[in-house]
Amino acid sequence: MKQKIYGYMRVSTKEQKEDRQRLALMEAGVPEEKIFMDKQSGKNFERTEYKRMLRRLNENSILYVKSIDRLGRNYQELNDQWRIITKEKCADIVVIDMPILDTRRKKIFWGHLSQI
Repeated sequence: MKQKIYGYMRVSTKEQKEDRQRLALMEAGVPEEKIFMDKQSGKNFERTEYKRMLRRLNENSILYVKSIDRLGRNYQELNDQWRIITKEKCADIVVIDMPILDTRRKKIFWGHLSQI
């Protein structure tokens, strides 16, 4: 089954520009119509577009974010959402500016090990 690619971006205020995030997501292969954006604080996950995007994620999805702080700022809530996305929704997450936070890497690694 073909993977569905989504992007999420957030700016804290209406005055902030989201251009760099949008460009990074599109360069990573996220179609513009699959990018969800909120203009509000990252203190919690009570965000309209985030919730809308979360409902679409499933085991065939990859979620791209430019940086981890664009997803959220509260460590405990960020950890909870990471678990929801990767364990409950079974989707992958790719943090563009931090390649170590790419959940696809684990699957690739274990896939290679199983061939040994």
